[in-house]
Parts: sequence; structure tokens; C-alpha cells
Amino acid sequence: MDNMLANAGIGGGQAGQFPLEQWFYEMPPCTRWWTAATLATSVLVQCQIITPFQLFYSFRAVFVKNQFWRLITTFLYFGPLSLDLLFHVFFLQRYSRLLEESAGRSPAHFSWLLMYATSILLVASPLLSLPFLGSALSSTLVYIWSRRNPDTRLSFLGVLVFSAPYLPWVLMGFSLVLHSTVPKDEICGVVVGHVYYFLNDVYPPLHNGHRPLDPPAWWTRLFERRQDMQAAPIENEIAAAAAPDIQ
Repeated sequence: MDNMLANAGIGGGQAGQFPLEQWFYEMPPCTRWWTAATLATSVLVQCQIITPFQLFYSFRAVFVKNQFWRLITTFLYFGPLSLDLLFHVFFLQRYSRLLEESAGRSPAHFSWLLMYATSILLVASPLLSLPFLGSALSSTLVYIWSRRNPDTRLSFLGVLVFSAPYLPWVLMGFSLVLHSTVPKDEICGVVVGHVYYFLNDVYPPLHNGHRPLDPPAWWTRLFERRQDMQAAPIENEIAAAAAPDIQ
């Protein structure tokens, strides 16, 4: 899949050069579990343990029948096991990972981005008749990454070479050719991504650094507290190992 889209501006080894387990744990936490949940969901559907009818988002099913899991599963199902699924998972983990890693050590900013995007997409879902929102969320992340890396050159299928900002439109064209339908879920994701990019990257320099979509302080403290709790046992082990033995 890396041959399908070679990113000349990104360092590091290709995924195929690492054992699967190492590749999995090298991903940052949000991307890791989203990727794992997506693959697990498709496997469960393929094994007929669950059906897509139990996964899609429906306002009535969620808020009248109390099927709240649909708020999450609508972002996890991309279809049955197929080449198309691998295509989606590749872009999901690649650009989600790049965005999450660029957000810094704390997952607070990236998780807040996911919270913003999923909330807007859930509101838009019944208006646009989009029962599954995984592709829309993935398109949001691809769009934000592409706008933040305007000088990166990409190659699609080893034939088409273009700058990163054209990536969402190339993917839409490919989806249109592949499925013969207008990819309104991807268009919706691009719109959501553009709003976030404008308010987070374009708007602040024009308004004295004001960033309306930054995570609130309580959200940031939530993740910082969790990181401190995880770091404390490690620091204690290091201190114990460094201390001289007392006979």
C-alpha cells in the first residue's frame, strides 16, 4: 500500500519493514486503538458475529432506543474485509498518526480534534443521510494534514505526482471512479476539516493568537494528570535501580 502513495517528505521506515506487533505499538494511542477497532469490527462482521445494521448511526436508535454504542461504531465500520478496506485503513492510520505525532507528547490536542470532528459529523449525518461516518472522519484528518504540509510532494499509483493540498481531491476522484457515486461523506469530511484548519491555523495569527478550537483547560489537565500517574511508577523504578544496595 505504501507504493500506492509515497510521501517523499516524511522520514522513517515503511510499515512493511517492521514486525506487525512493533508497527502496531509504534502508533500513538488514539490512532492505534482506532485502527485496531476498525479492523476488529470488520472481522466481526465478516464472521457474522455482528451485522452492519447494528453499527450505523441513527438518531432514533441512539436517543430513543438508547443504543449509544452507535455513536462510536459508526466511525469504525468501513465495509467488509476487502482491498477497499485496506485502502481506508492505510490512509486512516497514516494521516491520523502523522497528525497525532505532530500534536505533541500529550494526546489532549489530537483527541479534542477527534471530539470536534465526530460531534459535527454526527450532527450532519441525518441531514445528509450518512449512516457510516468513518470515511468522513478520515477525510477530515487527511485534509488537515494536507493543508499543514503544502510543500510535500506525493505520488499516487506511481503515475500522478502532486502537492499535498490536492490529496483530498485526488482521493475523491479515485472514489468516484471506483464506486461511480459522488463521495458525499468525503466531501462532508473535507468541509469539517476546513473549518477546523481555518479556526486553528489561519484565524489565530489574524486575531492576536486567539485559538477558538483549542482544548479547554480541564480537558488538557485530564490528560496531563493521566500522564503523570503513568510516569510516576517508571520514575520510582529508575530511582530504585540507581540507588546503592544496602546490606
